Amino acid sequence: MERRQISPGFVEDALDCLRVRGIDPTPILAASALPATPDAAITSQHYGRLWHLTAEALQDEFFGLGARPMRPGSFALMGHAVLHAHDLGQALRRALRFLNIVLDDPRGTLQVHGSEAEIVLSDAGALRPAFAYRTYWLIVMGLACWLIGRRIPLRQLYFSCAAPSHRRDYAQFFGAPVRFDQPRSRLVFDAAYLALPVIRDEAALRHFLREAPANILVRYRHDQGTAGRVRARLRELAPADWPRFEALAETLRMSPATLRRRLRADGQSFAAIKDELRAVLAERLLAEGRLSIAEIAAELGYSEPSAFHRAFRKRSGHSPRNRRET
Repeated sequence: MERRQISPGFVEDALDCLRVRGIDPTPILAASALPATPDAAITSQHYGRLWHLTAEALQDEFFGLGARPMRPGSFALMGHAVLHAHDLGQALRRALRFLNIVLDDPRGTLQVHGSEAEIVLSDAGALRPAFAYRTYWLIVMGLACWLIGRRIPLRQLYFSCAAPSHRRDYAQFFGAPVRFDQPRSRLVFDAAYLALPVIRDEAALRHFLREAPANILVRYRHDQGTAGRVRARLRELAPADWPRFEALAETLRMSPATLRRRLRADGQSFAAIKDELRAVLAERLLAEGRLSIAEIAAELGYSEPSAFHRAFRKRSGHSPRNRRET
């Protein structure tokens, strides 16, 4: 059974968006299989149904919280706009550009400062309620986690607005420290995730959109399924000691064909998982600055530094030396 993770405060926030426009939420609550006065946490599926019906009633997938409405169907178009991005960084920049055009305000930008990446929100007018910024980040990060097939842990969230009455729900939901009354609204995470590849295709997007918006509330996990078992096994070893595919399949007690098929079902491949783990480790080692480029190449299991240079440039568009200097 799905855990009830959406607090009554967040439900009330959505209902208030209806009330201020003179729309009675009672029929929408009934259609969402929710009581007339929600006073307990609900599941993502129930909240997703409430979100969908509210968007239809308001003709706005952003609850009427933007400078302009996000008409129903906009989220699906955004999925198509980012699907063929090379990596998460490119996908996020496309998603933010899309939302800036659709909503006008709030406007989002992706900024990178050393090892930290930030999605920064700004407004030309008055501050919006915390629920508006929360909804924006849910849309962007829910899609981002799905694109790379793994959860993106957050380091910190800053809200430029005052704290809502249910402020504790924000830290509990996002799993990160939350601060209000800040100079800017910012969501902070590890910049190494920007280099991870987009692993989804058109068929996966169609399935994802059928489940939206409930599934963007899910903090996607990368430690589940066959792909998670492969990652866990590889993390136990230094990259130079990673086994060949056939040996790994034997370790996991399945045939190579079965392992390949199950990884494909997870939207993954053995090569992509190795590339992802190497990319994250490379970014960390470069940021630390303890090892030379040649030593990092050896640590990552490359036969020579030039192979590391080629792989890093292909993934990030930069040389390892340039990345270290930025």
